[in-house]
Amino acid sequence: MPDCILAMDQGTTSSRAIVFDLNGDIVAVAQQEFRQIFPADGWVEHDANEIWDTSIKTAQAAFNEAEAKGFTVKAIGITNQRETSVLWERDGVKPVHNAIVWQDRRTAGVCQRLKDEGHEFEVQDKTGLLLDPYFSATKLAWLLENEHGVRAHAAAGKLAWGTIDSFLIAKLTGGKRHVTDATNASRTSLFNIRTQEWDESLLRIFGVPENVLPEVLDSCADFGETTPDLFGRSVPILGVAGDQQAATVGQCCFESGAIKSTYGTGCFVLMNTGENLVPSKNRLLTTVAYRIAGKTTYALEGSIFIAGAAVQWLRDGIKVLGHARDSEALARQAGDDHGVYMVPAFTGLGAPHWDPHVRAALFGMTRATGRAEIVRATLESVCFQTHDLFSAMAEDGISPKVLRVDGGMVANDWLAQMLADLLALPVDRPKVMETTALGAAYLAGLQAGLYSGFSDLTAQWQREKRFVPAGRFGQRDAMLDKWYKAVAAARSFA
Repeated sequence: MPDCILAMDQGTTSSRAIVFDLNGDIVAVAQQEFRQIFPADGWVEHDANEIWDTSIKTAQAAFNEAEAKGFTVKAIGITNQRETSVLWERDGVKPVHNAIVWQDRRTAGVCQRLKDEGHEFEVQDKTGLLLDPYFSATKLAWLLENEHGVRAHAAAGKLAWGTIDSFLIAKLTGGKRHVTDATNASRTSLFNIRTQEWDESLLRIFGVPENVLPEVLDSCADFGETTPDLFGRSVPILGVAGDQQAATVGQCCFESGAIKSTYGTGCFVLMNTGENLVPSKNRLLTTVAYRIAGKTTYALEGSIFIAGAAVQWLRDGIKVLGHARDSEALARQAGDDHGVYMVPAFTGLGAPHWDPHVRAALFGMTRATGRAEIVRATLESVCFQTHDLFSAMAEDGISPKVLRVDGGMVANDWLAQMLADLLALPVDRPKVMETTALGAAYLAGLQAGLYSGFSDLTAQWQREKRFVPAGRFGQRDAMLDKWYKAVAAARSFA
């Protein structure tokens, strides 16, 4: 019976499980969406029990389908929405509050206070991150301060905290393991990416007790085994990485300078910088790309909070789309001179602006504006934001020669071509689009000995299509000028 690997891909809007054979081809897949909870302006939560329920159901469905086809699942890899975090009771792995999502902005005031107190330099120097509500530390600090009895229970050792990977591993192992990997730890603002340890000074700054934190392992490691009741036998969990780092592995960006951009709920550009920890002078993030056999590989990252989530808003919020796939045809209907610009700051702006207070806005509408123009403006906003990240990278002295893209949005040929035109770069779309889940599978496969090394994985990567810039640079400059004005106007209004 051929071997295969189960990847649990726990995302912002859905939980998905994909089984890959050792050639990187999909054997089975299952997916379920779950609720988005918005308790107040700028607040975003998930029910952690729903995350678990959808995660295990999709994992079991994909596992059973693969084994019914004659495959044997040898290992599990996990990838997850990164900065989203959960606090739970160790006894029974019961969440004490909804998960606070990476998009949540409730701690903007706390971040500003810490900046005013002069802590940002230390935080950025040790973690590679800025002081922003995006990251996990202030989410945990908020729970400790605002949920009755939580701090006392934490002090008594009754509570555990972690990002979604930690929570899923705790549930999968029946509460036996409280662990994470270095990529997820690097997104908390509590983990020193230079020393690769939880940092005592950072814990004091954020008011976090160390006893709630998970043990940090390599991205390829023994994270524990599932309880036998879940899959009919125990299955080892051998690979873990945050979603964007997993996509970096899935895109085989193993060489220094290799760069990928993932277009899911948000958009995230990661460039491998090898063993060099590269600080950004232009408000990009320095982070851990992966840690294997104790060796840390770093990356430079630009984070956009809203990409596919804006298309979801078009579909579910104002209902101008029946399905996300309709966006390509509608974008083609709108003329190049449609004049509408969207700033999709539904939960603030990420890199390079890092403005948690600005909110979404549409500019330039007339009586002739219809759903085609609004849809096209939404897709263009994702490309404009990507251009902002690449401009920041250029100011940091980085000039990529080609961009590898993945995520559901870039199945849209119009969007991929727009990216190539705006960035003035070739854009490569891979044959296997599920690179986030594939990266988690690759990590588990490396630990299981199913692959001998990166060379095995690189040999599998295939380009499905390359999008070459069309040379419309004059038009590009005029569009970017209006985009900058729209961003400035939205920030001024906030």
